[in-house]
This record gives sequence, C-alpha cells and structure tokens, in this order.
Amino acid sequence: MAWYPLRYVRTRGKENNNPARFSHVLNGIAETMPFRVTGMPPTTETGSSPVPVRELGDAKIPYEVLKAIPEESAQHYSLAPLAIADGVLEVGLVDPDDIHAIDALNFITRTSGMPYKVFRISQKDFDHVLEMYRGLRGEVDRAVTDLQTEQPAEAPKNENEATALDLENPSLQKGKNQDAIEEDAPAIKIVSTILRYAIDGHASDVHIEPLPSGVRVRYRVDGDLHTSVVLPLSAHRAIVARIKVLSSIRLDERRKPQDGRFSASIDNRQIDFRVSTFPSYHGEKVVIRILDREQGFIPLDQIGLTERNLGIVRQAIQRPNGLVLIAGPTGSGKSTTLYSMLTELDREHKNVLSLEDPIEYFVEGIIQSQVHPEIGYTFATGLRTTLRQDPDIIMVGEIRDGETAKLAIQAALTGHLVFSTIHTNDAVGAIPRLIDMGVEPYLIPPVLIASIAQRLVRRFCPGGEKETELSASERKNIEAQLETLPEKYRFEIPKVVYEAVRTPACATGMRGRMAVFEVMQMSPKIERLILENPVESQLWAAVRTEGMLTMREDAMMKAFSKQVPFSEVNSLSSMMLAVDEDLPEITKVPEVKENT
Repeated sequence: MAWYPLRYVRTRGKENNNPARFSHVLNGIAETMPFRVTGMPPTTETGSSPVPVRELGDAKIPYEVLKAIPEESAQHYSLAPLAIADGVLEVGLVDPDDIHAIDALNFITRTSGMPYKVFRISQKDFDHVLEMYRGLRGEVDRAVTDLQTEQPAEAPKNENEATALDLENPSLQKGKNQDAIEEDAPAIKIVSTILRYAIDGHASDVHIEPLPSGVRVRYRVDGDLHTSVVLPLSAHRAIVARIKVLSSIRLDERRKPQDGRFSASIDNRQIDFRVSTFPSYHGEKVVIRILDREQGFIPLDQIGLTERNLGIVRQAIQRPNGLVLIAGPTGSGKSTTLYSMLTELDREHKNVLSLEDPIEYFVEGIIQSQVHPEIGYTFATGLRTTLRQDPDIIMVGEIRDGETAKLAIQAALTGHLVFSTIHTNDAVGAIPRLIDMGVEPYLIPPVLIASIAQRLVRRFCPGGEKETELSASERKNIEAQLETLPEKYRFEIPKVVYEAVRTPACATGMRGRMAVFEVMQMSPKIERLILENPVESQLWAAVRTEGMLTMREDAMMKAFSKQVPFSEVNSLSSMMLAVDEDLPEITKVPEVKENT
C-alpha cells in the first residue's frame, strides 16, 4: 500500500465521497504518526467501519477522564471521553466515520501524548456525557445568571470601594433548617453547588479568590490546587455573604480576617466546614476546609507507621506523664495523627481535655475546648485553666509561643501526659525550637518522650502501578544516605521500583495520600547532648546511630512495597540528610552507657 500525507488522504476521501476509504488508509499510515490510532480497524466489504459499540447506561464518568477532552471540542465534534484503560483513552463518537472529528481527536491526543481507541455511542449516551460536563459549571452558571437578574445595581470594582450589603436580600438569609444547605436562592445555590462538587471530588479545601478577571474557585485534591470554575466578579459579595451567614461571622467586617465553622447535611452525610476569610484588594478571599465525619478516625496501626515507630508511639501514649510532639508544616496531617493517638487512650478512666483552634473532629469521651485569641482565651490561658480541671491527659493544638511551651513543659513535669504539635521541619528540630522559645535545656530531657515529624505523599490507585528499573544514580544516592545508619537498620534496595500510570478510575494513577514519618525517641545519649551541647547536627548524628529513619527513607520503604510512587520520594528531597556533613559528626557523639 502506498503511503500518503494525512492531508492528501483526507482530501481524496472527500473527493471520492468514500469515508470508509479514508478509514482504511488511515489505518495504513497510523504507524508512521507520532501517536497511536487504535479505534479504526480495516473496513468491511460493505464499506462500513466495524467500530465497536459502547453503551453507557447510567454510568458516571470521572472528572479526571472528562478533562482529557475539552467540553467545547466534545460538543462541536460529537465525541466524548469514556474511560482511560491501560493508558489508552477510550473515546465515544456518534459518527466514527466523521473525518473532522477524527482529525480533532488526533490533535487533542497529540498534545497529551495519550493513545486513543474509538467506540460508537448513541446520541442519547452522548447527551448524557454532555450533562456530566455541565455539572458544576452548568449549575453555577445558571445560578449566576439568576443572581445577576436579581441584583439591582452594578457591583463595585473592588471591596475597598464597596457599599454596604443589602442584608434584606433573601438570598443572604440563613434557611430555617440550620443543618442543611438550602438551595432556594441563586447565591445559596452557587455555594451549595461548589461545596457539593468539592465533596464528590474528595477535595480537602475550597479556595474562593477574587481576581480582576472574576472569582476563581479552586479545589485542593491530594495536595494540589485545581481551578474548577471562574465566576463573574459581580457575584463575589453575595457568595461571601452566604458563607459568612452559614459560619456565623460578621457580615459587615471586611477589613480584617475572620474564622468560623458550620455543619451541613449533603446527600445524608454530615460534613463540617472550617471557614477563613482574608481581606485582599479585590475583595475577601475565602478558604473552606472540608471535614467529613463519615471518614472516621484512622486507627493508629493504619496511618503508615513502621513496626518500630508504632511501638515507640504506643509506648509513649501509655506513659503516665511526659510530652509527645508532632512536627510538620500546615497541612501535613498532624491533627489526624493526634486524633488517632487520642482514640487509643483510656477515655473511660482518664480525664482527657483538649485545647484546639479550631476543633476539627469531635471525639467521644474527650472534653474539647475551642480557644478564642480575640477575647484573650489562648492556648496559654487555656492551659492554666485545664490544670485546675484535674486532668490526666492534655492535648494542646499547637505550641506557638514561649509561654505555651513553658506551660506545656510544666504540665508534663507535674504528672500530666501532654500531646501537642509544633512547626519544625523534622523531628530533631523540635528540641532547638523549644530552646529558642525560652525553654531551659535541662527541662527537656525529663519530659520529652518522643518527637514525631511527618509529611503526606500521594498513593497509588488500585492497579495504578507500573514497574520500572531503578537507575544506577538513584541506587548510589540511596546507598550514600543509608551509610549514616548502622548496618542492622538498613533496608534492602530492590532492582525495580513502581511509578503511577493512568487507570480507568484515575487519570493520574494516584488517589489519596498517606503519611511518612520519622520518630525520635528520647534516650540517654540524646539527653546527654541536650544538656551539654544541643547542636542540631550532633543530635542528628545521635538519632541516626540509634536507627531513626528519615521521612525520605520511610517514603522509600513505602515506594519499594508498592504503596506510593517512587517519584513521591523526590518530593521529600529537602528532608534528606547532608551525608558528607553529618557522617563525620557520628564519631564525635559522646558515648553514654545505659543503666541496666
């Protein structure tokens, strides 16, 4: 068979009025293209193309699949993404012999590098897919149109020039049912639609951001932000007002940040929402943290701790007194780990109190208190009060300042078990951080039981793993890092690792996140260093000789066991030890004989 340029074949197919001829020749030249065409088998003797038929029924196509083809292209060419199977995009066409649709599909998939396979679908199924495209954007657009027809005047250009809100507008009033999101007005409809799609998409946060071009709505899914829809700037004040009403925060205060929370019933699920407003030039930015009560608490043995680390943590929470710290930046899962620890406590025979800002989940058997710094009720003042409440165990949401740090140390010294979080990069960094806050070094060894640092990494979807060979440079890099560990604590480095690939359910091959940890346990050697020379490099060398794995090494072990992609290990590269700096320090650690 002769080979022809695609443009020539398309032209000759039109001239001969034979679309089947075009399909036949296209199969012949497919192998010469930089992409793969798998949905155009050879034609039959009757001239019709035997394209397989796909019936959708009531099936729901994931958003990750819909993103593969823009809605405008799908609507114009009557083609729709159906699934992603084995890295191949399955596309439904109402007319598989449509030359223009195939040409458009080639162009779209060339940019993504993803091969495709064509199926014939009915017009009814195609319309069903278009309705899925129009889900969030369609509902929001209709609500915005209704809202704009109700607004009597043009909205100001930015909040700095804004006039007072019309609080009599019914779309800004809270419904009679405080436990459900009402949908009887445009602004209320917009907010409820945004939240419902955030929950369906497993988003952890919703960002509503006023920009010069409009109001951008972004969802944070598995740690990454994705823009979902951009609304007219004129809708911003009504949306923010609705959220403020739900959160019971002041409507007329737009000059300073405010915090609030509310609960709502969506699809018979009780969801908690934490709300934070932030004033900007074009208006208030709103961030909503989504807390799904039905997800429940993760058992301590399922949060990702290794056998060694799990043993250390369980010993720590059984101690009658002392301090357990969890370190990490905002959004690293510290609160989830704290709640997992609290659920293992004896809440029936112990008086457990917590100070939180805010309260994320309600735990049966624990007296939880929300601090309010704006009225003088801080972690420090709360700690003083809890000590008069005959507590056995105290959970302090965060050690933010020297006063709170000193009170937490004093509480642990006087016979209480204290749990808290602290913002440091790693487990060892908690010690110099406490000293920087004004805690005397000699007070730390008697009370600090363990310091735990953690981060979150993305995990595989079921069936989303692809085996790949570990390169020589990566192996050498891992071996160099493990040299700072004694031989008995090192783990085997395999020849192959696993990376994420697309699946029908996951366009990226990843869904959800899991924690990686490093756990430092107080020991006589570390106590001696804190008292004599609490230099962070010396502390690092000491904990390494005692077998502490870094977060990056913990991520490696999870990658080698096919729990997370190996590429996620590189996201923790900043946590890697500077081997050439720390290795000489190991020999300088004072030897301390443990009491037997």
